[in-house]
Amino acid sequence: MTQPLVEVKQLSKHYSLKGKMLRALEGISFAIASGETLGLVGESGCGKSTTGRCLLRLENPTAGQITYQGKDLAVMTPQEIRAFRQQAQMIFQDPYASLNPRMTAGEIIAEPLRIHQLVPDQDISKEVSRLLDLVGLSQSSMMRFPHEFSGGQRQRIGIARALAMRPRFIVCDEPISALDVSVQAQIINLLKQLQRELQLSYLLIAHDLAMVKYISDRVAVMYLGHLVEVAPADELYHSPLHPYTQALLSAIPIPDPEVERSRHRIILKGEIPSPLTPLQGCPFASRCPLAKEQCHHVRPLMKEIKPGHTAACHLL
Repeated sequence: MTQPLVEVKQLSKHYSLKGKMLRALEGISFAIASGETLGLVGESGCGKSTTGRCLLRLENPTAGQITYQGKDLAVMTPQEIRAFRQQAQMIFQDPYASLNPRMTAGEIIAEPLRIHQLVPDQDISKEVSRLLDLVGLSQSSMMRFPHEFSGGQRQRIGIARALAMRPRFIVCDEPISALDVSVQAQIINLLKQLQRELQLSYLLIAHDLAMVKYISDRVAVMYLGHLVEVAPADELYHSPLHPYTQALLSAIPIPDPEVERSRHRIILKGEIPSPLTPLQGCPFASRCPLAKEQCHHVRPLMKEIKPGHTAACHLL
């Protein structure tokens, strides 16, 4: 990757909780190229959404560096941050909670246009109509309130709001998890179509591994605030290296009864360590069926096992 659009180096995020330190993120590093989709997967509570919020400066990192087009977000001036807000947007997980119920769809999409003065006031209505058409909604949707739409339609409004800023980078925080299964494929196909047409880059946060494989160019696997493996999507799904990744992929159901019965499922045992307790060794050691003594005392570093395929495991 020669010129990453977004680059994260040793990012950490800690919270103070009742006198203790909660380690939500611990020294993660990755990069996203222009026009690329990086899928970020892992169990609930592993730090995926916190990563996305830090990338957009909705949360201030405790340590580490985030750069956008080579510029460090931590040293940007207020004017530069305002310009960055136009370049980087977010699609939220819950379309029921992320839209203001007191505003019409047209007002919701027009709000960022007015705040950032992207188009003249007399052209705002025309631009809103264009954005609605871009996400597959009719012009009549402008005058309707969020409660008058289905979940999939609300998420389309959220996507249109993000696109109003004409961004290059979008954090998609589990954009389909709150939607009916019948609608999820429509939203994912819409995101892929918009990426092709507008040359967008995505950080796709999700727990649906089959969907992540379908839309992502590369996939990063997170466990307890740590990155444990990063690889091209096809390679990760066909040749997972880290024991945690192998366990995750073994849980994906296969719609073939004979294959499903014959394949080996990896059942993880043990307790997930508390993020309030400092870890000396590998964060996955307490649940890993292959863990050695070294794994409990020495933190493994991310290393390149194959070209473009990195993992953090003493056994590799």
